[in-house]
Amino acid sequence: MKTLDRVLSKAGLGSRTEARQWIAGGRVRVNGKVVQTPDAWVDLTKDKVLVDGKPMESAEPVYLLLYKPKGYVTTYKDPDGRPKVYDLLKDVKEFVGTVGRLDLDSSGLLLMMNDHLLADRLTSPEYHVEKEYLVKASTLLTEEQLTQMRQSSDGVVKVERVRDTEKYTHLRVILTEGKNRQVRKMVEDVGSHVLKLVRIRIGPLTIGTLEIGKHRLLTAKEVQQLKVLTKLHVDSKSKGKLLLHQGNRPVLGGRRRRKRT
Repeated sequence: MKTLDRVLSKAGLGSRTEARQWIAGGRVRVNGKVVQTPDAWVDLTKDKVLVDGKPMESAEPVYLLLYKPKGYVTTYKDPDGRPKVYDLLKDVKEFVGTVGRLDLDSSGLLLMMNDHLLADRLTSPEYHVEKEYLVKASTLLTEEQLTQMRQSSDGVVKVERVRDTEKYTHLRVILTEGKNRQVRKMVEDVGSHVLKLVRIRIGPLTIGTLEIGKHRLLTAKEVQQLKVLTKLHVDSKSKGKLLLHQGNRPVLGGRRRRKRT
C-alpha cells in the first residue's frame, strides 16, 4: 500500500510534486473514479490507476550511481533555490528517484532509479543493506566514545578509528539503517560534531574512480547483485517502457511508432 502521489512518482512518471498537481487537476482515476486526494491509499495488486484515461506504464528501468557533491539537496524542487542533484542529470531523460537521502552538507554515493521495488528494499532495515561512511569528527575521540557510538543503535555494524591527527579523529562507520542524519547524531551524542561525511559504499557498490558531481549507469551485473542482496528476483515486475515528450514528461499507454525515413 502506498499513497497515490507516491505510486505515480515511484512508477517513474514524475516527481511527487508533479504527481500531486496531476491528482489535484482531476487527471487521475482509481477504479474508475476521479481521486483528487494525493494521500489516498492505493494497492496496485487490486486497484486500477489511470492517468488521463490511460493505464500507468512503468518506465524502462534506469539505475544510476551519482557522486553527490556537498551543497546539493536530494529533492526534485527546492523552495530556497539551492542546487539539486537533479541539476547534475541533464542528460537523463527518465525520472529517477533517490534511494535514501544524503543531507546538504554530506557527499558521496547516491543511488537513483525508477525501480521502486528495488529502491524500497535497499532502504528497508529488513534487508540489512550496508552503507559505509568516512567521517571526520571535530575533536579527538576516545575509545569509550567509540564504544558508545557502537552501542547507539541496532543498525550500527562498525565504528572504526581510521586515524587521529593533532585535533581530529577520522572514522569509518557502517550502518544497515538509514535514519535521518544518523551518523551526525551518533557523533553529536558523544560530544563532538561532524566536519566531513562521505558515503563511499552501498552494499557491493562503491564510488570507485567516479569524479565528484558525475554519474554513471549501473551494469547489469551490479543491478543483479543488488536484487540478489535484497532477495528480489532479477526478472522483477518493474518492466515496460515509458514514452516521453521532449519536455521529459510521460506519454501513458501504447507505443510510439517510429517515423519512416
